[in-house]
Amino acid sequence: MTSTPIEARVLNGVGELPAAEWDALTGGNPFLSHAFLTALEDSGSVGPGTGWTPAPIAINGADGQLAAALPAYLKGHSQGEYVFDHAWADAWHRAGGSYYPKLQIAVPFTPATGPRLLLGDPALATPLLRAAEQLCEANGLSSAHATFIAPEQVPLFEAAGWLLRSDIQFHWENRGYASFEDFLGALSSRKRKDIRKERAAAQAGVEIRHVTGADLSEAHWDAFWHFYQDTGARKWGRPYLTREAFSLLGQRMADRILLILALVDGQPVAGALNFIGPDALYGRYWGAVVDKPFLHFELCYYQAIDAAIRLGLDRVEAGAQGGHKLARGYEPVETRSAHYIVHPGFREAVADFLDRERRGVAADRLFLAERAPFRKV
Repeated sequence: MTSTPIEARVLNGVGELPAAEWDALTGGNPFLSHAFLTALEDSGSVGPGTGWTPAPIAINGADGQLAAALPAYLKGHSQGEYVFDHAWADAWHRAGGSYYPKLQIAVPFTPATGPRLLLGDPALATPLLRAAEQLCEANGLSSAHATFIAPEQVPLFEAAGWLLRSDIQFHWENRGYASFEDFLGALSSRKRKDIRKERAAAQAGVEIRHVTGADLSEAHWDAFWHFYQDTGARKWGRPYLTREAFSLLGQRMADRILLILALVDGQPVAGALNFIGPDALYGRYWGAVVDKPFLHFELCYYQAIDAAIRLGLDRVEAGAQGGHKLARGYEPVETRSAHYIVHPGFREAVADFLDRERRGVAADRLFLAERAPFRKV
């Protein structure tokens, strides 16, 4: 008796796959949804000229339905990933090799945790990873990188022999709070006073509005585009998303979007874009055309906490980096990535580096956790 061979296909985009079949594998994660990923493809935010070439890997089951998949991209640079491997690329080039192109298993421009192996059948995890490895080896790619992996999937990458890397983000955890004031009650007295002062200063003369679902309009996206362009130009040199991307996101997944706006005299002056998951609120982009003290903290952190409590969500993931989040009730959380290096010698060097880096990250996380603003019990 012989088993049926497993065939993995590399496609030109998620848009080539049926939305219902893809979404059935994502666990409801908004960034992995067919709507989100095809909005990036259809708007030109990924694809020709961006350095992000869609190359999802798919495996069909015996019934012809999608049974497993990877959101994957061929990368010509290391921008928009938030797990920094520039030093690896430099070392590779100094040794006379070519680090790019590489394979990135991720959601573009999105440092949010989620499944990277989309599995209808858990037994397909290993074939899916082997397909990614073979894609690298057969096409001269230096490496494959899966970033911001959901914690429960980390052992699957480890079992396949991929190298693991750790980093730190700051997430807010909902410990059953009934209101923002209830959350403040868990903080030290000094931190409660500081946050109340910040919120009062940020809200002075400003109207805060939450917009979602059918209430989102092109006028909202026009306003937010100006905010986003300013932030994108300062941080990345040019914005990652095109203007059309916001319109498509609004058309395709409005009920999973929460746009928090600050208005002065009825006109939007700042905004924070969030996505609503089954158990988390994900803060993604922010921008402003005014310089108002603490407005960034109000829109991105405090209003997000308010919304998460109201929606009954377990946590807020407010994006990459930002030690300033600690004083505002966001706690250090470990994030994980996994890396497959084709060249054995370079793989050994990276493994040694990661071992030393992990110890440093663990020490940093412990240091930060001890300085969380919560009352000592």
